[in-house]
Amino acid sequence: MSTPRPLPLEELCGELWISLASVLRSYTALHGMIAKRQATVEHHTERIYASCNKDWLELKREGATIQWRRTDGRSGTMEFTQAGQLRSIDLDSQKLREEEMDMTAERWARDLMQELPL
Repeated sequence: MSTPRPLPLEELCGELWISLASVLRSYTALHGMIAKRQATVEHHTERIYASCNKDWLELKREGATIQWRRTDGRSGTMEFTQAGQLRSIDLDSQKLREEEMDMTAERWARDLMQELPL
């Protein structure tokens, strides 16, 4: 029995992109139930767009690189790793950090679905 070879990074990134859209959709649904809000998550080959009322999150992918931006002007860049994590630069320490993809998606969903006080 032979050992399976890892997927080439480009193919792996396509699969991870689909997974990222899926977990983002799941987490927005979960946080929406709590906040009694509903989000729309659109998934395309190189773009994911999540919105709830006037708030939105846009992700664009080119290869392993993801550019993200938010309604309030925040933005950043991260990349998929071979291990399926997301790598980015920590803005406070200026060091590279890696985080599980679902943790990043959960944070984005929580932020998007949070009802702001009046």
